[in-house]
Amino acid sequence: MSDRDFVKNTLNISRDTFHPGLSVDCVIFGFHEGNLKILLNKFSCFTKWMLPGGFIFKNENIDDTAVRVLEDRTGLRDIYLQQFHTFGDNSRTRLEENNEMLIRYGFTDENERKSHWLMQRFISVGYYALVNYSKVQLKTNADEEIAWFGLEEIPELYSDHNRIIEKALSVIRIQLNNVPIGFELLPEKFTMTELRIIYETILKKNLDRRNFQRKVMNSGYIIKLDEVSKKFGIKTSSLFSFDKKKYLQALKNGLLMMEGLD
Repeated sequence: MSDRDFVKNTLNISRDTFHPGLSVDCVIFGFHEGNLKILLNKFSCFTKWMLPGGFIFKNENIDDTAVRVLEDRTGLRDIYLQQFHTFGDNSRTRLEENNEMLIRYGFTDENERKSHWLMQRFISVGYYALVNYSKVQLKTNADEEIAWFGLEEIPELYSDHNRIIEKALSVIRIQLNNVPIGFELLPEKFTMTELRIIYETILKKNLDRRNFQRKVMNSGYIIKLDEVSKKFGIKTSSLFSFDKKKYLQALKNGLLMMEGLD
């Protein structure tokens, strides 16, 4: 069975296999070369990129569906994953896009398409995941593309997936003191600039470099190492790491690191 047959066979699965009108969509965040990125995929026979997602088998827990999607795409398990919103607007499913997808995968009979389970309203449960970019092993089929996109590079996506991304960022922004954003996204050793860029991207504002470093170091759970890096420019930058035990304990109480930053 070819990779293209795999996609078509999924569309040929009986409507009794999945929970009707229910799916998950995952906003997978990674950080690479000074940029916060999101993982997207696109079927070769379809025109738009989309968030990695999947349909929910009737014997499957919804959280398990999200875990399955993430492992299928990144090769990772036991990563930071949070359900953040349910998307249920009655106009969110663009049936013309689903109809186009069916046509491109060989469903030429109009009546067959009209009665297909894909031609219904879908409610999507949104998840966001924070992954270490260097540990991801992207997995894809031959009839599909998968790639990382910077936040400023994201095109118009399938259905309401642009809105799902914006909602994920909004939720993280509100809950920033309780989300291990740097701990999960950064490698074991990182520069202060890298950590600051992540927070600036999420908050959509520039942060004072000195004030940021002062607040971070006063937190007590970040350690300055006797090592340097040349990741940003010609000058060397000091490397830091998280004190995992102290960080996880602080996370339970709310990090509070972002208070007073400007």
